[in-house]
Parts: sequence; structure tokens; C-alpha cells
Amino acid sequence: MRRTASAWAVLLLVLTACSGAAEDDAGAEQPSSSATESSASSPTTPAESASPSTTPSTSATPEEPPHPVSLPALAQQEYDGRGLRLGREVLRTADQVQYDVTYRSGDLRISGRLAVPTGSGPFPAIVLAHGYIDPAVYDIGQGMTREREWFAANGYVALHVDYRNHGGSDADPDAELQLRLGYTEDVINAVRALRRWDGPVADDQVAIGGRSMGGGVVYNALAVQPGLVDAAVVWAPVSSDTVDNFERWIRPSPDRSDLTRRIINRYGDPARPRNADFWDAVSPRTYFDQITEPVLIHHGTLDDSCPVRWSRTTHRAMQRAGVDSTLEIYEGEQHAFGPRFYDSMERTGRFLRRHLA
Repeated sequence: MRRTASAWAVLLLVLTACSGAAEDDAGAEQPSSSATESSASSPTTPAESASPSTTPSTSATPEEPPHPVSLPALAQQEYDGRGLRLGREVLRTADQVQYDVTYRSGDLRISGRLAVPTGSGPFPAIVLAHGYIDPAVYDIGQGMTREREWFAANGYVALHVDYRNHGGSDADPDAELQLRLGYTEDVINAVRALRRWDGPVADDQVAIGGRSMGGGVVYNALAVQPGLVDAAVVWAPVSSDTVDNFERWIRPSPDRSDLTRRIINRYGDPARPRNADFWDAVSPRTYFDQITEPVLIHHGTLDDSCPVRWSRTTHRAMQRAGVDSTLEIYEGEQHAFGPRFYDSMERTGRFLRRHLA
């Protein structure tokens, strides 16, 4: 089922240096009327997005490295997530124990919260990527509390990642300017650290999951590290085209006018066709043909933060690229998944039992 990242080597021969984000959160249950979708919508392919964004040329040096802020650059990185350490115990029930934890992501120490089922294991595991919460008010383990507790109660080790600049994690002053691609590094390193931990984790049964912005982080991780995990699940995810997210949350926000100016000055305005190569290279949709894991997408029809059309487009693009993608639509459900939350979790459980066996 897994493929190594060697396919990226082919892509990186044709990629050259290019010229030259997202929001969430909240929480309960009700009957289900979801629909599994499929069909076609052509994604942007790596070959289509590989030409330089300045003047067209067919004589680019093949060995020229990708733009440092890009998914191809993330694909070239070495990931050695390590040093998962348990801190204080924060919750103990009949079916689980939860701890504050830290681990290493490159030079940074990242905090998180770990839920471990009662029993000897080994247990299947999932790494969770939360949606947007202002880092200034974020607290350790915030954003996917319900999911973390559900997974542990149902026999999964669940590691909730805080990301850099969040909770007790180290600071990265360039994270926003680098379009939060560092969050993807933190999630990939969390998977590596969890596998290296001497706790009760079944190494060959590991998934990743993300909500809202965290769904975009999951898409990135799948695209740049094929074979990293065995399956992926997202709830109410952002668009797989980074331009959609920029135009929805960054450019229109008065509080982010300075960030908008800095991003455009550095990478070019995504509204201008001449800058398309850079923006393609930071969009996971461009690299869906690298994904080797099955993906389950949950989305509500009344989501007023991340429109359901984004997931429909992502699902079609994934299928067109050969990804084993399933889209579950929840009529009347909003962004935070209230009445249909447990319905989505039961579907997630069935999906993971199939693919983590």
C-alpha cells in the first residue's frame, strides 16, 4: 500500500526555483444522511506547475533546488522526529490516560497532548492536527479534545500536536510569512516521534487526522511524505488550493494587512498569473498524484467557514490523481460538527479498521 518518496525525485528534476493559510473550531449527535461522492475535476499536475514564474524558458537547470517555501522543498527535507517525553498527567478515566508531552521537530521543541488507552497494547495510533486558533490564546491540547478522547476510548493512541508557536512549543517568528508550512513539518515529525517512542504503539498501524486548517496540514503531509502513514481523515478541511485560503482569510482581514503585504512582496500576488508557479508549489492539490494513502473527508453542507464545495473539488481532484478518496457529506451540519460529530467518528472508526488492519 505504501510507496516511498522516490517519486518526488522525478518531480524535483523538473521543478525549478519559483519567483516569488486558514481558520476554525468547536462541539455533539443525530441521525445520518451522508453521501459518498466521486467524479472528475482535473487537478493541477506537477508538470503543469513546474515552469518558472518569471520568463518562460526550456533551459532551466534540472539540479536547481525548489523554492525553500514550497512542498517540493518539504519533500526533500530529512525528518527525524524524536524525543517524545511524557509530562504531567492531565486526565485519567476507566478507558484512558492523557499526558502533556513534548517532542523534537528539527531544532524546535513541540508540545502536545497524548491519550493512551487503558491496557497493554500495542494499539493503533493517530496524530491529530487541529484547526486555526489564535496562538496568543491557544492552550495545550486545544481544538480536537473530542476526537482525542474518542480515539483513546476506542483503542487508539492519539497524539494531538500543538504546532510551533502554540501552547508550550518553541517559537518560530517566520511561521506566518512561510505560509505555516512549518506546521506540516511538526505533524510529520510527530508521526516519526510517536513511532520511535517506547510506548504501546503498533508501528504498522498509524494514521493522521486534521480539522479545518489541520485538514490542509494533513493534505500537505500526505503529498510530501508518501508512505508516512497508513490512512488519513479530515473534518471540514480548508481548500487544497492555498490561494483559496489566502483569499478567504489573509487578504480580506484588516488585522493581517501587514502580513498580506509581506507575503505579496516576497512571493507575488496570487491574483497575477505570472506568480502561479509559486502558489501551485505551496498547494497540495498540485501533488495529489504523490499520495499513496486512503483519505476520508467529512464535510457539512452548512459550513460557513470552509465551503463544502472545497471538499467536493478536492475529492474529485484526488480521484482524478488516483487517490483512494471518500467524501462523506452531512446535510445541515456546520463547521464545528455538533449534532453529527459522533456519526462522523463512527464512520472514521469503520474506515480506520479497514485500512489499519
